Amino acid sequence: MGEEKPVPPHAAADVTEHVGYRLKRAAAALRSAMDQVLREYGLTVPQYSCLELLDEQPGISGSDLARSTFVTRQSSAVVLRGLQEAGLVARPAAAEHGRALPVHLTAAGLAKLEAARGAVYAVERRMIGAIPNHRMEALLGDLDRMAAALGES
Repeated sequence: MGEEKPVPPHAAADVTEHVGYRLKRAAAALRSAMDQVLREYGLTVPQYSCLELLDEQPGISGSDLARSTFVTRQSSAVVLRGLQEAGLVARPAAAEHGRALPVHLTAAGLAKLEAARGAVYAVERRMIGAIPNHRMEALLGDLDRMAAALGES
């Protein structure tokens, strides 16, 4: 006797109609559009994400930065090293308290972020322009609930 075929999570003609596929497709399209506009500022999406977070949370640790940008600590360390070598972020040589080295934007980092931010926001405006305003709150809530259902808060 053969095993029963798993039941799909919802009615779908093929894999392209699965929610996960559509989420990945939207994320890939966003990443591609952001890569394209950030190139003219000499930044990558992970670098831009780090700069944004450092503007919002000055002094955040490298570990917290990695967690917030959805990359491994090793990947975050590489990104931070590149930003530091470019003079966009600064870290002390030694931690004042504990082991975490706080990371801060430099004046050059803030200027680079402010220059690139408008282009990134234009990409997001283009993306969400496809969603009626009255559905935005529901969409954001649905995305949060999906992440929470998979253990992400």
